[in-house]
Amino acid sequence: MANEQLKQEIIAYAKTIGIDKIGFAAANPFAEMKARLKMQQEAGYQSGFEKGTIDERTEPQLHLEDAESIIAIAVAYPSRMKSRPKNVRGKRRGNFCRASWGYDYHHVLNEKLDRLATFIASKVPGFYSRSMVDTGELSDRAVAERAGIGFSGKNCAIITPEFGSYVYLGEMITNLPFPSDTPVDDDCGDCNLCLEACPTGALVAPGRLNAQNCIAFVTQTKGFMPDQYRDKIGNQLYGFDTCQLVCPRNKGVDTHLHPELEPDPDLVKPELLPLLSLSNRDFKEKFGKMAGSWRGKKPIQRNAIIALAHYKEVTAVDELIRLMREDPRPVIRGTAAWAIGKIGREDGYQAIRQAQANERDPEVLTEMEKGLAFESINA
Repeated sequence: MANEQLKQEIIAYAKTIGIDKIGFAAANPFAEMKARLKMQQEAGYQSGFEKGTIDERTEPQLHLEDAESIIAIAVAYPSRMKSRPKNVRGKRRGNFCRASWGYDYHHVLNEKLDRLATFIASKVPGFYSRSMVDTGELSDRAVAERAGIGFSGKNCAIITPEFGSYVYLGEMITNLPFPSDTPVDDDCGDCNLCLEACPTGALVAPGRLNAQNCIAFVTQTKGFMPDQYRDKIGNQLYGFDTCQLVCPRNKGVDTHLHPELEPDPDLVKPELLPLLSLSNRDFKEKFGKMAGSWRGKKPIQRNAIIALAHYKEVTAVDELIRLMREDPRPVIRGTAAWAIGKIGREDGYQAIRQAQANERDPEVLTEMEKGLAFESINA
């Protein structure tokens, strides 16, 4: 079977299993990406979540010895909820980024890639492949760009002509040579809205991100959140969307093609106070199917506490005092103390002083002092 014919059959089959875009690229090393990654590493701009060495992230042959081509896929996700939860006084809500809406996309795309591989294997004896989605070593963005899925925007997202940047990406390294698709021309032009809107300056240049300063990264860390980010995250519990929301190429884009990716409004915008008392089991049962649950409940609860402080939600102080006194995790105790002080209820300051007498963790004690420092500000 001629590879062009097989390619067309693969494209047709991909549509039947819910793959919204598919592209084909050579499996040559990604030399330009390798140079960029070395610059990122030298500048200290990597998040630490990256998997593999720079060579492993840019050389497909390290993952499949006889690699000839890479099949890239994209699956579109919604940018708006069909129905939003109502705002009720005293019941403040947090926010999960759009990429975490619906069922965990890693599972969704891996299932589609498995079906695609099974289809190709039924056509070609001796076919073999290796697939990756986000957590694999290869750079999804570099593969998608080479395969013509979209262009790499100044906001460091792949922007497709059809779905903007609201797409999940995956790839399959194969031992079959396919005709390559043509990359999409860069179309950001003179627009710098994403760089201007980034609240922390994490987009240090067009297409260059200091992940250490990115709110999306900061929400996923497990320790105490550095002071300079606490007023920046607002009510964000996981991830961040601003650099996508301001992009003109995303204006009016809202795709609802996959029921499994539709958001549950009460999960993606959950009430903040109930989050603080969830057990590990409760958290897993409620949020475990979302991509945003991968770091566990502690970062989500820490961020919920910061969000309550952002709102200055006085009805949360009693629960925050309980956490400050009883929670076994220093990050939660300390963040609660800071939040109590920022909210500014008088009995909260008294509770911080009482808790200081029993606290032994130096970082928590530092957060208590930060909380008490708000007393003169809020007076």
